[in-house]
Amino acid sequence: MFLKFPELFLLAIMREKILHKATELFLNLGFKSVTMDDLANEMGISKKTIYSHFENKTKLVEESTIALFWFISNGIDEIIALQKNPIEELYEIKRFVMLHLKDEKSSPQYQLQKYYPKIHETLKKKQFEVMHECVFDNVKRGMDMGIYRENLNVEFVGRIYFSGVISIKDNSLFPIQIFSMSQLMDYYLEYHLRGIVTPKGRKILNSIINSNQE
Repeated sequence: MFLKFPELFLLAIMREKILHKATELFLNLGFKSVTMDDLANEMGISKKTIYSHFENKTKLVEESTIALFWFISNGIDEIIALQKNPIEELYEIKRFVMLHLKDEKSSPQYQLQKYYPKIHETLKKKQFEVMHECVFDNVKRGMDMGIYRENLNVEFVGRIYFSGVISIKDNSLFPIQIFSMSQLMDYYLEYHLRGIVTPKGRKILNSIINSNQE
């Protein structure tokens, strides 16, 4: 029996609602912590409805992480398209990412790596592809503008930046009881930029940091 277009449309809307709510819960409470019962109760629907769209929790985790990844990637592309000052651009990207990752209070990255290692590894590869291109372009433009040092190895800077971003999300190295993710991103971004800016770039960086503290 074929479904009519209105029925297909309603099914698609419900699937999107489940995905959206699941992503919200995963980010707030953690991938392991949230059960299918929690999701059903939160949405006021049956587990049967959820399973009609997603065969199991692993599939739901996979699709929610990929959907969030593409949403954030598209947002980063829009920021890059504005062609802002490269230093300001990195802070804009940081603000955008933290807004949509809800400060990662539950260390979802850690839970994803521990309980869904295959999904984590796939996501990590996708993140590297996007971040590598983003940082590569950012560093090149900064060098051309004279706000980043001209003798930088762009490939090294891009890879070490990605490595650092991944490392600060390691809950065993940076426990959330000591550092919030927002603090870590601020500390790390300043740490990264102070290592590559010229005196001209340092003035821009200090201005941004000072304005963020006001």
